Amino acid sequence: MTVETLDPFTPTRLGPATLRNRVIKAATSEGRSPDGMVTDDLIDFHVAFAEGGVGMTTVAYCCVSKEGASAPGQIVMSDAALPGLRRLTDAVHAAGAAISAQLGHSGVVAPKKLTGVTAVAPSRFINPTSFAYCREITRGEIRTVIEHFAAAAQVAVDAGFDAVELHFGHLYLPSSFLSARINRRKDEYGGCIDNRSRLVREIAARVREVVKDQIAVIAKLDMDDGLPGSIWVDEALRTAQLLDADNTLDAIELTQGSSVYKPMYLFGGDVPVKEFAEVMPPALRPGVRLAGKRVMGSYPYRDLYMLDAARQFVPVVRNTKLILLGGVTNYEHLQAGLREGFDFMAMGRALLREPDLVNAMIADHGTRSRCNHNNKCMVTVFGRTHCVLDPHQRYGPVPTV
Repeated sequence: MTVETLDPFTPTRLGPATLRNRVIKAATSEGRSPDGMVTDDLIDFHVAFAEGGVGMTTVAYCCVSKEGASAPGQIVMSDAALPGLRRLTDAVHAAGAAISAQLGHSGVVAPKKLTGVTAVAPSRFINPTSFAYCREITRGEIRTVIEHFAAAAQVAVDAGFDAVELHFGHLYLPSSFLSARINRRKDEYGGCIDNRSRLVREIAARVREVVKDQIAVIAKLDMDDGLPGSIWVDEALRTAQLLDADNTLDAIELTQGSSVYKPMYLFGGDVPVKEFAEVMPPALRPGVRLAGKRVMGSYPYRDLYMLDAARQFVPVVRNTKLILLGGVTNYEHLQAGLREGFDFMAMGRALLREPDLVNAMIADHGTRSRCNHNNKCMVTVFGRTHCVLDPHQRYGPVPTV
């Protein structure tokens, strides 16, 4: 079968897992676990994507430790969370889809008010958005973080997940080690890109050692974080090449942007300054309205906006499957991804707008997404993530009379 005739809607292997098609629901902050535990609301959220036809849905940002949390209400992968996680995976499987747990340590993004401890970074660092001080992580603590990722992956296996997604993007802790701007270490974790890639390689290797071939292992990797002097495609290609040679991953999902500098670089489209100001404390609202667009950045949206960078990785990565993200909204985009050499395509905002979009595309290849990239869904992460244009998600079901 040639690439041109590949069907994005046929079953495909991802490591030991079989996905019913090549569409993955990308991780998007959910806000449905206020006490850090699985809720019926979270289960319903992911079941909607499963019933809507995706091959796999991704549970966003499961913390490998409480110190690695980036926001309130995130699930910490632990024995306490296990019963709820099992209910979640069972429900998604019953709806016909696979399910992945995104594992992360927020590093420089971790707010001390939430975690109770000073955030850690490869080197001393001041977060340019929050102005919070981050201390240099010790070598002993690096080993502990690696073991936290491994333990979290074991929880995912025990809970019945089909895959874990190691968050190596957006300048969270593993990603910040890849950044020459943030990582100024003089030991084996700093200096050249091979050294700066050491932590992500060690995390991937340790996770693979723990999970063996029971579940798939994916890494979400930054191609370009938008921070001057930080991560760009040239060195990201080397990191991907090293991970690929290690043969510890089943797939790499390529991403861009960061959580500490101009976050709109990840998304493109409208900048919801007014809406962000409304959820800020009153004293901060004037500043957000005045400087919000400059702080968040402003980038026009275009379809397949990560493809130009992502296609550079196709000839470099030989043993590991690749997942294309960014502006994938219709059947033609899925076909374009296959033609370019990608194995899976990930969708975020389009599925948040229409959880049943995949089924609609299967029924009619001409289906067009209703997402208009107003990005007001970004603001809803401060509460319960939803598409503001979907009354059912925003207000709940219509009451009976």
